[in-house]
Amino acid sequence: MKKWAGVFDGSLDKLADEFNSSLSFDKRLAPYDIQGSIAHATMLGECGIISKADADAIVAGLNKILTEVNSGIAIEGEEDIHMWVEECLTKLIGDTGKKLHTGRSRNDQVALDVRLYLRKTIDDIIGELALLISTIADIAESNLGTIIPAYTHMQKAQPTTLAHHMLAYAEMFLRDIDRLKDCRKRVNIMPLGAGACCGTGFAINRHRVAELLGFDGVTQNSLDTVSDRDFGVEFASACSLIMMHLSRYNEEIIYWSTGEFGYITLDDKFSTGSSMMPQKKNPDMSELIRGKTGRVFGATVSLLTMLKGLPLAYNKDMQEDKEAIFDCADTVSKSLAIFTAMLPSLKYNKERLYKAAAEGYTNATDCADYLVKKGLPFREAHHAVGSLVKKAMQKKKPLDKLPLTDFKAASKLFEADILEVLKIENVVKARSLVGGCSPDVVRKRLQEIKAL
Repeated sequence: MKKWAGVFDGSLDKLADEFNSSLSFDKRLAPYDIQGSIAHATMLGECGIISKADADAIVAGLNKILTEVNSGIAIEGEEDIHMWVEECLTKLIGDTGKKLHTGRSRNDQVALDVRLYLRKTIDDIIGELALLISTIADIAESNLGTIIPAYTHMQKAQPTTLAHHMLAYAEMFLRDIDRLKDCRKRVNIMPLGAGACCGTGFAINRHRVAELLGFDGVTQNSLDTVSDRDFGVEFASACSLIMMHLSRYNEEIIYWSTGEFGYITLDDKFSTGSSMMPQKKNPDMSELIRGKTGRVFGATVSLLTMLKGLPLAYNKDMQEDKEAIFDCADTVSKSLAIFTAMLPSLKYNKERLYKAAAEGYTNATDCADYLVKKGLPFREAHHAVGSLVKKAMQKKKPLDKLPLTDFKAASKLFEADILEVLKIENVVKARSLVGGCSPDVVRKRLQEIKAL
């Protein structure tokens, strides 16, 4: 018989019972459900709502169940994780276990469990992001002078360094950490005490439960408390951005590893072959990360869609939050782990990268800037250098290999030092403002990132 079945004459249809059950996926909340129940029972005893002896027996029983959960006991046979824990407790300590649910509902209980789960998960993902950033920083430090082409519109634009390029992604992941930390602030508010929807008539001490569980405070409106999953949407949104950043990075790895680019070589440990074509070496890890990004986006949309039409307060629709949240967490964690392991294995073709950076007239902007520094308006300088690039293309030569006479024909302001200015190394060094690609600037930012 269901624990809520007092008003019911008949039993739940088997198909409906299976459809209603959430134990198959919310069983991963077991440690958090027990953790919250220990705090709740402790508070009930301290407040005299149940006797101290009963509270101590309940806490001892819950700790024993937690030990069994951590050792891998099978979790089955009940409607959800809350009922499973309560049933185990009652079997273990008798009718005293039935007092555990005093002053609470599964509605505020599940809100507590999910918040506890997310708090731990956020901390874990922040740690995984920090490890990835550290890995990026180590590789960047070894490539402060490795010159590569930067692109806009997938066309070569200007020369930069591999370190500068990689630290662009480090900045993205640093923002991801900031977002998760900000999300954690709203996760870390204690919901227990909201009851089913309007609180409880028992004189419980919500702040004591918050203190025991390490929350920053308690929620302020019981209706909002049991119907709020904003924190889950925020978490999923933060996960979506993490995956988007990973996907962008891996998109470039996929491109760069092709024969057409030839910028990097994939390690055998992180590549797969073709069942038909013997020559293939495929970037499956990067493609999988790129593909898994869609499922995290989908989970975010699922959460928003689930919530958008719900009246106050709790509705059974909200049972759908957990699988989406769990999948976001699992997908991000696995993707970060494989990418962090794979990144140091990439081999960069530095000669090809340098050659690519020198091709495509990537120093044309500096050529125009040279004229501007001589007093020519930028628009006129842009036009003059455009004609010079056209001549270089006709001669099939890079800009810095043209004779000085060609420069003079484009503008009398050009002097012999233009050829030195247009060397790719000097073009990179010239970007010495904050955020630029000069090795000195990048080295300074690298040290700041490593110190975070």
